[in-house]
Amino acid sequence: MGELAGDKHVKYILSVEKKKDSFESVVMEHLRLNGAYWGLTTLDLLGKLDTVDSDEVVSWILQCQHESGGFGGNIGHDPHLLYTLSAVQVLALFDKLDVLDINKVTDYIRALQNEDGSFSGDIWGEVDTRFSYCAICCLAILKRLDSINVEKAVRYIVSCKTLDGGFGCTPGAESHAGQIFCCVGALAITGSLHHIDKDLLGWWLCERQVKSGGLNGRPEKLADVGIK
Repeated sequence: MGELAGDKHVKYILSVEKKKDSFESVVMEHLRLNGAYWGLTTLDLLGKLDTVDSDEVVSWILQCQHESGGFGGNIGHDPHLLYTLSAVQVLALFDKLDVLDINKVTDYIRALQNEDGSFSGDIWGEVDTRFSYCAICCLAILKRLDSINVEKAVRYIVSCKTLDGGFGCTPGAESHAGQIFCCVGALAITGSLHHIDKDLLGWWLCERQVKSGGLNGRPEKLADVGIK
Protein backbone atom coordinates (compact mmCIF):
# COMPACT_ATOMS: atom_id res chain seq x y z
CA MET A 1 0.00 0.00 0.00
CA GLY A 2 1.18 3.54 -0.79
CA GLU A 3 1.57 6.38 1.68
CA LEU A 4 -1.31 8.69 2.53
CA ALA A 5 -1.28 11.74 0.23
CA GLY A 6 -1.39 14.15 3.17
CA ASP A 7 -0.52 17.28 1.19
CA LYS A 8 -3.41 16.64 -1.20
CA HIS A 9 -5.81 16.27 1.71
CA VAL A 10 -4.61 19.57 3.15
CA LYS A 11 -4.96 21.29 -0.22
CA TYR A 12 -8.50 19.95 -0.63
CA ILE A 13 -9.63 21.01 2.86
CA LEU A 14 -8.27 24.52 2.41
CA SER A 15 -9.87 24.81 -1.06
CA VAL A 16 -13.31 23.85 0.30
CA GLU A 17 -13.21 26.77 2.72
CA LYS A 18 -12.42 29.19 -0.09
CA LYS A 19 -15.32 28.09 -2.35
CA LYS A 20 -17.99 29.95 -0.38
CA ASP A 21 -20.04 30.81 -3.48
CA SER A 22 -20.26 27.26 -4.83
CA PHE A 23 -23.57 25.37 -4.81
CA GLU A 24 -22.20 22.83 -2.33
CA SER A 25 -21.10 25.58 0.04
CA VAL A 26 -24.42 27.42 -0.12
CA VAL A 27 -26.57 24.35 0.62
CA MET A 28 -24.27 23.42 3.52
CA GLU A 29 -24.11 26.95 4.93
CA HIS A 30 -26.27 26.05 7.93
CA LEU A 31 -23.72 23.55 9.28
CA ARG A 32 -20.46 25.27 8.42
CA LEU A 33 -19.35 25.11 12.07
CA ASN A 34 -19.58 21.32 11.97
CA GLY A 35 -17.61 21.37 8.72
CA ALA A 36 -14.96 23.55 10.34
CA TYR A 37 -14.56 20.98 13.11
CA TRP A 38 -14.25 18.08 10.64
CA GLY A 39 -11.73 19.94 8.49
CA LEU A 40 -9.64 21.36 11.32
CA THR A 41 -9.37 18.07 13.20
CA THR A 42 -8.23 16.43 9.97
CA LEU A 43 -5.56 19.10 9.55
CA ASP A 44 -4.49 18.53 13.15
CA LEU A 45 -4.18 14.77 12.60
CA LEU A 46 -2.02 15.51 9.56
CA GLY A 47 0.13 17.89 11.62
CA LYS A 48 -0.95 20.82 9.44
CA LEU A 49 -3.16 22.86 11.76
CA ASP A 50 -0.78 25.79 11.33
CA THR A 51 -1.92 26.17 7.70
CA VAL A 52 -4.97 28.11 8.93
CA ASP A 53 -5.15 31.44 10.74
CA SER A 54 -6.37 30.44 14.21
CA ASP A 55 -7.29 34.02 15.17
CA GLU A 56 -9.48 34.33 12.07
CA VAL A 57 -11.21 31.04 12.86
CA VAL A 58 -11.81 31.98 16.50
CA SER A 59 -13.19 35.39 15.49
CA TRP A 60 -15.65 33.74 13.10
CA ILE A 61 -16.75 31.18 15.71
CA LEU A 62 -17.52 33.91 18.23
CA GLN A 63 -19.70 35.61 15.61
CA CYS A 64 -21.73 32.39 15.43
CA GLN A 65 -22.63 32.64 19.12
CA HIS A 66 -26.20 33.58 19.97
CA GLU A 67 -27.17 35.81 22.88
CA SER A 68 -28.52 32.67 24.59
CA GLY A 69 -24.98 31.34 24.89
CA GLY A 70 -25.36 28.61 22.27
CA PHE A 71 -23.82 28.58 18.80
CA GLY A 72 -25.42 28.42 15.39
CA GLY A 73 -23.99 26.58 12.39
CA ASN A 74 -22.97 29.89 10.86
CA ILE A 75 -23.27 33.62 11.49
CA GLY A 76 -26.92 34.59 11.92
CA HIS A 77 -28.21 31.02 12.32
CA ASP A 78 -30.19 29.69 15.29
CA PRO A 79 -28.22 28.04 18.11
CA HIS A 80 -28.22 24.26 18.53
CA LEU A 81 -26.35 21.73 20.66
CA LEU A 82 -24.80 20.17 17.54
CA TYR A 83 -23.05 23.41 16.61
CA THR A 84 -22.32 24.40 20.20
CA LEU A 85 -20.27 21.24 20.66
CA SER A 86 -18.34 21.87 17.43
CA ALA A 87 -17.60 25.44 18.52
CA VAL A 88 -16.27 24.31 21.90
CA GLN A 89 -14.25 21.49 20.31
CA VAL A 90 -12.58 23.83 17.80
CA LEU A 91 -11.77 26.37 20.50
CA ALA A 92 -10.29 23.56 22.60
CA LEU A 93 -8.27 22.43 19.58
CA PHE A 94 -6.70 25.89 19.38
CA ASP A 95 -6.40 26.12 23.19
CA LYS A 96 -8.70 29.16 23.10
CA LEU A 97 -11.43 28.20 25.56
CA ASP A 98 -10.53 31.30 27.55
CA VAL A 99 -12.36 33.48 24.97
CA LEU A 100 -15.65 31.93 26.06
CA ASP A 101 -18.07 33.09 28.72
CA ILE A 102 -18.22 29.54 30.08
CA ASN A 103 -21.08 30.30 32.48
CA LYS A 104 -23.21 31.52 29.59
CA VAL A 105 -22.54 28.45 27.47
CA THR A 106 -23.18 26.21 30.47
CA ASP A 107 -26.50 27.90 31.21
CA TYR A 108 -27.59 27.40 27.58
CA ILE A 109 -26.85 23.67 27.71
CA ARG A 110 -28.34 23.14 31.16
CA ALA A 111 -31.61 24.77 30.08
CA LEU A 112 -32.02 22.14 27.34
CA GLN A 113 -32.12 19.18 29.75
CA ASN A 114 -35.63 17.81 30.15
CA GLU A 115 -37.26 16.38 33.26
CA ASP A 116 -36.64 12.78 32.12
CA GLY A 117 -32.92 13.48 31.71
CA SER A 118 -32.96 13.75 27.92
CA PHE A 119 -31.78 16.82 26.01
CA SER A 120 -33.55 18.87 23.40
CA GLY A 121 -31.28 19.99 20.58
CA ASP A 122 -32.63 23.53 20.68
CA ILE A 123 -35.64 25.56 21.81
CA TRP A 124 -37.90 23.73 19.33
CA GLY A 125 -37.74 20.60 21.47
CA GLU A 126 -36.50 17.72 19.29
CA VAL A 127 -35.07 14.99 21.54
CA ASP A 128 -32.32 12.63 20.41
CA THR A 129 -29.50 10.75 22.14
CA ARG A 130 -27.08 12.62 19.87
CA PHE A 131 -28.00 15.73 21.83
CA SER A 132 -27.32 13.96 25.13
CA TYR A 133 -23.81 13.23 23.88
CA CYS A 134 -23.32 16.79 22.64
CA ALA A 135 -24.36 18.24 25.99
CA ILE A 136 -22.29 15.82 28.08
CA CYS A 137 -19.19 16.06 25.88
CA CYS A 138 -19.38 19.85 25.74
CA LEU A 139 -19.76 20.25 29.49
CA ALA A 140 -16.97 17.76 30.12
CA ILE A 141 -14.60 19.84 27.97
CA LEU A 142 -15.67 22.96 29.87
CA LYS A 143 -15.32 21.09 33.19
CA ARG A 144 -18.95 21.86 34.03
CA LEU A 145 -20.49 18.39 33.92
CA ASP A 146 -21.79 18.88 37.45
CA SER A 147 -24.11 21.62 36.19
CA ILE A 148 -26.63 19.06 34.86
CA ASN A 149 -28.38 16.09 36.41
CA VAL A 150 -25.93 13.43 35.25
CA GLU A 151 -27.82 10.59 36.93
CA LYS A 152 -31.00 11.40 34.99
CA ALA A 153 -29.03 11.90 31.78
CA VAL A 154 -27.50 8.43 32.13
CA ARG A 155 -30.84 6.87 33.02
CA TYR A 156 -32.40 8.30 29.86
CA ILE A 157 -29.58 7.02 27.65
CA VAL A 158 -29.89 3.55 29.20
CA SER A 159 -33.64 3.64 28.48
CA CYS A 160 -32.73 3.91 24.78
CA LYS A 161 -30.88 0.57 24.87
CA THR A 162 -32.45 -2.02 22.59
CA LEU A 163 -32.93 -5.78 22.75
CA ASP A 164 -30.01 -6.33 20.37
CA GLY A 165 -27.61 -4.50 22.67
CA GLY A 166 -27.46 -1.28 20.66
CA PHE A 167 -28.97 2.14 21.25
CA GLY A 168 -31.57 4.21 19.41
CA CYS A 169 -32.31 7.92 19.23
CA THR A 170 -35.22 7.62 21.67
CA PRO A 171 -36.68 4.79 23.80
CA GLY A 172 -38.06 2.08 21.51
CA ALA A 173 -36.22 3.30 18.40
CA GLU A 174 -34.04 0.91 16.37
CA SER A 175 -30.33 0.58 16.97
CA HIS A 176 -28.07 2.71 14.79
CA ALA A 177 -24.27 2.86 14.73
CA GLY A 178 -24.27 6.65 14.95
CA GLN A 179 -26.52 6.62 18.00
CA ILE A 180 -24.43 3.86 19.55
CA PHE A 181 -21.30 6.00 19.23
CA CYS A 182 -23.09 8.88 20.95
CA CYS A 183 -24.57 6.76 23.74
CA VAL A 184 -21.39 4.80 24.43
CA GLY A 185 -19.40 8.04 24.33
CA ALA A 186 -21.74 9.74 26.80
CA LEU A 187 -21.70 6.73 29.12
CA ALA A 188 -17.89 6.62 28.94
CA ILE A 189 -17.58 10.29 29.87
CA THR A 190 -19.92 9.85 32.84
CA GLY A 191 -18.23 6.65 34.05
CA SER A 192 -21.31 4.56 33.28
CA LEU A 193 -20.07 1.91 30.81
CA HIS A 194 -21.23 -0.82 33.19
CA HIS A 195 -24.73 -0.32 31.78
CA ILE A 196 -23.63 -1.75 28.42
CA ASP A 197 -23.96 -5.43 27.48
CA LYS A 198 -20.50 -5.54 25.89
CA ASP A 199 -20.82 -8.99 24.32
CA LEU A 200 -24.21 -8.31 22.78
CA LEU A 201 -23.24 -4.83 21.56
CA GLY A 202 -19.93 -6.15 20.24
CA TRP A 203 -21.77 -8.81 18.25
CA TRP A 204 -24.15 -6.20 16.77
CA LEU A 205 -21.26 -3.96 15.75
CA CYS A 206 -19.36 -6.85 14.16
CA GLU A 207 -22.46 -7.63 12.11
CA ARG A 208 -22.23 -4.18 10.55
CA GLN A 209 -19.38 -5.23 8.28
CA VAL A 210 -20.70 -6.16 4.84
CA LYS A 211 -19.21 -8.33 2.08
CA SER A 212 -17.34 -5.40 0.53
CA GLY A 213 -15.45 -4.93 3.79
CA GLY A 214 -17.24 -1.66 4.53
CA LEU A 215 -19.56 -0.96 7.44
CA ASN A 216 -23.22 -0.03 7.50
CA GLY A 217 -25.13 1.84 10.16
CA ARG A 218 -28.08 -0.55 10.37
CA PRO A 219 -28.94 -4.07 9.14
CA GLU A 220 -29.68 -4.40 5.41
CA LYS A 221 -28.13 -1.02 4.56
CA LEU A 222 -25.29 -0.24 2.19
CA ALA A 223 -21.78 0.40 3.49
CA ASP A 224 -21.24 4.00 4.56
CA VAL A 225 -17.85 5.52 5.36
CA GLY A 226 -19.65 8.27 7.27
CA ILE A 227 -20.75 6.14 10.22
CA LYS A 228 -17.34 5.72 11.82
